[in-house]
Parts: sequence; C-alpha cells; structure tokens
Amino acid sequence: MATDPILSVRDLQVTFDIRRQGAWPWTPPMKLHAVGGISFDLPAGQCVGIVGESGSGKSTLARAIVGTVPMSGGAALFEGQDLATMSPEARRRHRRNVQMIFQDPLAALNPRMTVGEIIAEPLITHEPKTPRKEVKRRVAELMERVGLLPNLINRYPHEFSGGQCQRIGIARALILKPKLLICDEPVSALDVSVQAQVVNLLMELQRDMGLSMIFIAHDLSVVKHISDQIVVMYLGRVMEQADARTLTTRPQHPYTQALISSVPVPDPVLEKARPRMVIEGELPSPLNPPSGCVFRTRCPKAQASCAAALPEMLDLGNAHTVACPFHEVEEVLAVEA
Repeated sequence: MATDPILSVRDLQVTFDIRRQGAWPWTPPMKLHAVGGISFDLPAGQCVGIVGESGSGKSTLARAIVGTVPMSGGAALFEGQDLATMSPEARRRHRRNVQMIFQDPLAALNPRMTVGEIIAEPLITHEPKTPRKEVKRRVAELMERVGLLPNLINRYPHEFSGGQCQRIGIARALILKPKLLICDEPVSALDVSVQAQVVNLLMELQRDMGLSMIFIAHDLSVVKHISDQIVVMYLGRVMEQADARTLTTRPQHPYTQALISSVPVPDPVLEKARPRMVIEGELPSPLNPPSGCVFRTRCPKAQASCAAALPEMLDLGNAHTVACPFHEVEEVLAVEA
C-alpha cells in the first residue's frame, strides 16, 4: 500500500463572524473559532479517524476540506495541490475525487427522486455524455455492491430503513470512483447492529477500491475499528494524535483518557472494577474560549500555567503527539477489551 499522503492538512483554521442580536450595524462582529490550527497527513489508502464531543469542530474541518466552508488560514493539499487556490474549473474536477457521506441518511437524500436517480445524479452531472444504458448498469452494479437489491432501483427513500438509506448514500458517493471519502458521523443515527454492518461495509469498500478515508465519530471504539490513525479534537484544537492502537491503549491526554473511559467494556467484571474518569462541566463556547489550553476548565490535571499559553504539541515518538505538558500513560481497558 502506498504511504505518500494523498491529503496534507497544515494549520487549517476556520473562523466565522457572528453578529450580536440587536447590535448596531457598525459594531464589529464576534469571532467564532470553529477550527484552530489542525495538521495531519492522510496516506493514500489509509483512514484517519477524527473523534471528539459535539462542538469540537470535526464537521467544520470536514467541510473546509471539501470546500463548502472557506478556510480562514492554513492549507489543505490534495495530491500536492492547494485546495484554497484552485480555479473554479479545477475545483469542479476536484469534486469528483472527494465525496462525502452525511450523518442523517434520510435527510441527505432527495425524497422526490428514486434511488436510481439519486445514485446516478453525480455521474450525470460530471459525465453527461455517459449513455443511459451504461448509467443504469453502473447504478445497478453499485447497488448490489453496497448490499441493495437492484430491483429496488425505482423506489423512493421513504420506503427504506435508516441503514438502507445510508447504503444508498454510500453508493451515491462512490459512483464517481473518488480517491477520498469523508464520512461525517455516518453511523451515529443508526442502531448498534446496523452500525457494525455499515462500518464493515466501508472497510470492505476501502480495501477493494483503494479508498482513502476520513472517518468522523463520537465513539472511539468505532473509530479504532476502522482507522489507521486517530486525531482527538476539543473546541477546534488537537489534543492528541497517534496510530489507532497506541492512542487507544496508551492515551496520554486527560481528554483522550476520559473519552476512552466512557466506552463500556463487554465483560461485566472488568466494567465494574475499572476506574472511571468523568469530565465535569460543559463545553465552553467557541465565541469565548478559555485562555491557554482550551481544555483546562474541565481538566482534572489543570494547573495555573495552563492558562498562560496554548500548550505545544509534544512529540512522543512513533508519530504520537500530545498537547499537554502534564501527560502520562493511563491504563485502559475500555477500547482494547
């Protein structure tokens, strides 16, 4: 498998201007820092998992890479080309190489279009000269590949379950044979048994089609199962980054340790005996983030120095980095068990 990065994200930042309700027109807008300097490399054919609680900036990061949200700083290089400086024609060609799967499978599908029309739409848009017979053949072939019967091609989204709708969304994303697939919490709205089926399907498709993937989720156990490396985000910043096994068995950052602690162990004896780490308080507002380390207001290891400046990313070796000067290994049973 190739190891050259297909995507390189360097200090990517996304900031939104928010106007106060009732403020005068000349009043300067407030700055909402949704993503504050994210960097990672995605090798071709591999999967990067991005995990963190709601409000961490995971989906905004994904949309900035796709191009639906403008970057405020930094860069995202796809096959060496800066996405922010692409011409309109180059960006149109780029869109077929990067496709996205969304969280709500039913809301992502047009209720007035049949399954066949939904899956074929990207192909007709980017390759309008494709014969109708060939379009129908490719749609039927892809439906069967994602586990849908081809004879359902003329049905509408409301006639399918949530898991089937997500399979339709996957087929739609793959009809153009993209190089990068961004999955924005694709299983969070599904039942646990259906989640496993969809994750296993994505892993099979990645292997068979040579896809590179970004997989966004809340659940570290799901992310570990599918990812080669994991990026842990909190309030728009990276807390820890490492390969999947290292991060889930030897977490260094208190936030990572708390996320892993929240994942249940299937063994009742171990589940009852293992220590718990609970994060107190609420996620701060990105309109008014804490000074210094953004996690310090909820961190059990916070000290006065944490408020002075942003912590540097410390290199622990083997591509393992952590944004905490007081890091330490925590024995973990949750994800590994």
